[in-house]
Amino acid sequence: MACLSYQTCALMSSSSSSTPKTQSRTCHLRVRANTVVAGASSKKTSGLRRLNAVAETAAMEVAELKKGIAELYDESSGLWEDIWGDHMHHGFYDPNADVSVSAPDHRAAQIRMIDEVLRFAGISEEAPIRGPKNVVDVGCGIGGSSRYLAGRYGVNCKGITLSPVQAERANALADAQGLANKASFQVADALDQPFPDGQFDLVWSMESGEHMPDKAKFVNELVRVAAPGATIILVTWCHRDLGASEKALKPEEKRLLDKICNAFYLPAWCSTADYVQLLQSLSLQDIKAEDWSPYVAPFWPAVIRSALTWKGFTSLLRSGTKTIKGALAMPLMIQGFKKDLIKYSVITCRKPE
Repeated sequence: MACLSYQTCALMSSSSSSTPKTQSRTCHLRVRANTVVAGASSKKTSGLRRLNAVAETAAMEVAELKKGIAELYDESSGLWEDIWGDHMHHGFYDPNADVSVSAPDHRAAQIRMIDEVLRFAGISEEAPIRGPKNVVDVGCGIGGSSRYLAGRYGVNCKGITLSPVQAERANALADAQGLANKASFQVADALDQPFPDGQFDLVWSMESGEHMPDKAKFVNELVRVAAPGATIILVTWCHRDLGASEKALKPEEKRLLDKICNAFYLPAWCSTADYVQLLQSLSLQDIKAEDWSPYVAPFWPAVIRSALTWKGFTSLLRSGTKTIKGALAMPLMIQGFKKDLIKYSVITCRKPE
């Protein structure tokens, strides 16, 4: 399926109005990255005026996109779990360390990603969620993040996915791990969540925002289901922020992203600055964003290497055409990161009390 056009789906094409700064924190390693803190500048761009353009995407195209996403993950989730385990997201690596290609090391990096994201959002064992009770995992995969959060914090997690196969497997794993009373999963649309307003103390979206055809509606739904004072965490693929004199990505950059869209059932990409401006427009508090691309750099080469093993290759051939198409596009992701076109963005904020 062709990627939805940038003309109908693009959110904003302006550069960030926030000022980068360097921030440190410690887990098992020292982390340094450029941080965007919202509100650092009052400069406004014309980008917000184009947010409603995403709503013009044809309903048929959106339905086709969602069908493709569901089928892709129906096909590929079993293969991913068999090779990579519960967590269907990037790992977090020390960019200065030699990274082993062993599966246990990569799985540990995926757990470390969750811990680092929580720490970035001000949530840790030392500084726990204020009165943690309810969490929603938007785009939950097979529920790895939800089960981890439920097991570590004792919170109640609800996960949603477009894939019936993922929802069924996530519930089975929760039951097998003794977490069925803490984590449950269902098929639902992130743009129309089946939850009442203000239900969740933590709204978690780990690498699902890139699939959303209407980024403004997506973010509004995250905010709607968040309780007053709740933390919202959005980890997603973005394209680079545009320079002050740029109105759009370069044609060759768009062509590369279009190829990735075609393979992974993605609508048009947006930038980290686009998300920050959207959150600012909704009067959210404590907004900050960070590019973690250096810390996920080993991930895609490792995924490719796993596909080139006998087990990976034979499993891939049995998985289905959509999974094979996605696998063939994995080098494009590496190319995008190397060109500084693709950014791995971590964005957090808090809903006002």
